[in-house]
Amino acid sequence: MSSDVKVRFAPSPTGYLHIGGARTAIFNWLFARKKGGTFILRIEDTDVERSTKEATEQIIQSMNWLGLSQDEGPFFQSRRLELYREKAASLLESGKAYKCFCSRERIENMRARAREEKRDFTYDGKCLSLSPDEIRAKEEAGEAYVIRFKVPPAGETVWEDAVCGEVRFENARFGDFIIMRQDGHPTYNFCVVVDDMDMGITDVIRGTGHISNTPRQILIYQAFQATLPRFAHVPLILGPDKSKLSKRHGAASVMEYAARGFLPEAVLNFLALLGWSPGNNEEIFTKERLIELFDLSGIGKANAVFDQEKLAWMNGMYMRQMPPGEIIRRVIDFMPSKNIDPSGYERSWLEGVIALFIERARTLEELVDQMHYFLSDDFSYDEKGVKKISKKGDPVEFLRIARDALSPLDDFSIPALEEAMKKAIEQHEIGFGKIAQPLRLALTGGLASPGIFEVLTFTGKEKTLERIDRAIEFLTNHAPSQ
Repeated sequence: MSSDVKVRFAPSPTGYLHIGGARTAIFNWLFARKKGGTFILRIEDTDVERSTKEATEQIIQSMNWLGLSQDEGPFFQSRRLELYREKAASLLESGKAYKCFCSRERIENMRARAREEKRDFTYDGKCLSLSPDEIRAKEEAGEAYVIRFKVPPAGETVWEDAVCGEVRFENARFGDFIIMRQDGHPTYNFCVVVDDMDMGITDVIRGTGHISNTPRQILIYQAFQATLPRFAHVPLILGPDKSKLSKRHGAASVMEYAARGFLPEAVLNFLALLGWSPGNNEEIFTKERLIELFDLSGIGKANAVFDQEKLAWMNGMYMRQMPPGEIIRRVIDFMPSKNIDPSGYERSWLEGVIALFIERARTLEELVDQMHYFLSDDFSYDEKGVKKISKKGDPVEFLRIARDALSPLDDFSIPALEEAMKKAIEQHEIGFGKIAQPLRLALTGGLASPGIFEVLTFTGKEKTLERIDRAIEFLTNHAPSQ
């Protein structure tokens, strides 16, 4: 299926791609895929002072990580300046825009008066009355100017928003706004419209923060006698306390979530559900299912709430639903970020260790962190754990009993380990817990772990005996104070 639908995601590279922008990208991508249309990536980098190459690269990396493949682009506004200047010149020629030579000082004084009078600033139209001879004289004198769009002084700009319904703005609120700066660079509202017209954008899906820009953009469309796109302004994302989303709520960049071991499939699924509902109780979706169900009618007007705990839960669900081979691949790819070389471990061994923790972990980072005592000998003993086992007898004695039981074994399988430990506790007439907990502390550094026999078999005989000896030495020299 193909259609004439064309949407764009158009971030500004003045910062990294955060979750709010990522959700906008996801909505556009899903809409294009559902309609069999075209998804365009456009980098709006005309803010020369604030745009950076690093932010641009991170935006593209984030899009690729999320799997939001574009059909066209990335396009860069900084490479399209001649087009904007041509379009501005055409508005000057048709009388729908004019050159404004007012100094910055005059404009700032007007802004200050507006603030004092507690009203919105609007340009007073002084340069609109300049004659052609006056304009020519100022240009010959080298006076700098901006180009202002001539706003109809009366009436309203109205559109039917796919999310918000009918929206109205009085034209008098805007005044004649700037479309080209003194340095020859376009303003946001102007180049967005020029690009959307040139690229054939049919639907503009973006956050409600842009809703006040829309009437200005519609006026520019009308000045060019161009067909308006359909607008859809999606609700804000708030923190759990309903305040503006911030870093304390988890408003990190997309690639920070990648670095913390979140899966792109889970992040995409979670963000798609912020402000949009499929109309049923489903929460876990494949990408194909999201495309099948997505529709703008499912986007609500109420602001969405970002719940980082819900994202972590969803990520854990994705991890557990993955085939063993796939989750192993993800873990292996993630391990170097934790300074662990995966090449030092057999794949079958890693698969077994991962299986021990997969039910408890919510992210790849949590999974690798929980596996740490299988991957490294560099761990310390939990102080509370040492005190706890010492209250139930001499842990050194129990560890020696365990060592005597384990050292003769050639078979370190779970059945063989269970049989050896059973004989030991019967011979010494002690409860299994008195040996199991000191052994767990020796092998993992703490008293919480998977089953002790699983820990033993994956640690292996040689390392088990080494860790028992190390723990005996530590406990002998560091008896806890009572």
